[in-house]
Amino acid sequence: MGTFQVTGAFHVHGGRLTEACAVFGGAAQDWLDLSTGINPAPWHNARLSIDWAPLPDPEALTRLERQAARHFSVDPHLCCAVPGSEVGLRLLAHLLGLPGRHAPLSYSTHADAFERAAPITPYRNGSREASVLVIANPNNPDGRVTPRKALLSMLARQEANGGWLVVDEAFADCRPDWSISSQVTEARRLIVLRSFGKFFGLAGVRLGFVIGTTDVVNRTRQLLGEWPIHAAALTLGTAAYTDRDWIAATRRELPIRAARLDAVLIRHGLDPQGDCPLFRLAHTSDALRLFALLARRHILTRPFAAHPHLLRFGLPPDDESLARLDAALSSGLADG
Repeated sequence: MGTFQVTGAFHVHGGRLTEACAVFGGAAQDWLDLSTGINPAPWHNARLSIDWAPLPDPEALTRLERQAARHFSVDPHLCCAVPGSEVGLRLLAHLLGLPGRHAPLSYSTHADAFERAAPITPYRNGSREASVLVIANPNNPDGRVTPRKALLSMLARQEANGGWLVVDEAFADCRPDWSISSQVTEARRLIVLRSFGKFFGLAGVRLGFVIGTTDVVNRTRQLLGEWPIHAAALTLGTAAYTDRDWIAATRRELPIRAARLDAVLIRHGLDPQGDCPLFRLAHTSDALRLFALLARRHILTRPFAAHPHLLRFGLPPDDESLARLDAALSSGLADG
C-alpha cells in the first residue's frame, strides 16, 4: 500500500466526519471520532430549560462571566465572554494591530488570525519588533505544558518590546495550576483565552472568554455588540461552571482514561506524548498510512500534512471504544 496523501480538510482540524464518510465510506454513526481533543463524556443537566423566544438577557451574560471568572480565579471585570475562543483570538489580532508570533507546531488559528505571522521557538523571542506572541498552554497537538515561570519571562520580553503575550488556555481546565489567568492585571500586557467546549465536552455551544485589561475587554465587547452569546451558551455555561462536583470528578477521571489510552498505543509500538489528558500525540514511522488504515475501519484520528510522523488520538468515550481502537491497531498494523 502506498503512502496516503492527506487531502481535503483532515489536516486543518479534527471533527471532519462528513469528509471522512465521503472518502472512506460509512455513515457518521458508524465512526469512532478520535480526531479532536474534546472531552467525550460531556457535562449534562437534563433539568435545564432554554427559552429561545426572547433576546439574550444582559444580566444572564453578567452572571455567566461572573461564574466563569470565579472558575478562572480572575476579577470578573477582566473577563469577557465571546462566541468561541477562536473568535476571541481573531478579534484580538484586529484590536492589537501587531504582527503575530506562534509556536511552529500548534493551532493553525494562531497564525491565520494575523495579517503577518511567523513561527518562533516557544521559549525564545529574538525579534525586537513589537508583536503578539501566542502560546497555547497546554499546547496542541503535543500536550506540552509551559511552566508559569517561563511564561512570565516571555511576558517580560514582550512588554520590553511594546508587545503582548496571549496565552491560549483551551485545555487548562484539566488542571487549574497550569493556568496563568490569575496573573492578568491592568498593568500587564497579558491576555488569556479560555474555551468552554473542550473540558466540558460541549464544543457546539461555541463559548469562550477573553481575559485581559479593562481596555481590551471593553474594546472586545464593543466589537461583539449587544448580544454576543446565544441563550443556550448563557444557560449551559453558567450551570456548568457552578457544578463543582462534576468539575472535580472529571479532573480525577481524565488522567486515568488517558493512561488507558497510553497503554494501548504503547502496546502497538506507538510513542504517545503529552501532559494534557484529553489527547495524545503519537510518533510513528508513517502516521499518514496509519491514519488511512484506521479510517478504513471507520476510526478518525488527526494527521498533520507537514509532519508525516505525527498522529493525534483523542480519548475514546468508553471501554468498548478503546477496545475497538486496540483491535483496529492490531489488525491494521498486521495487514500493513
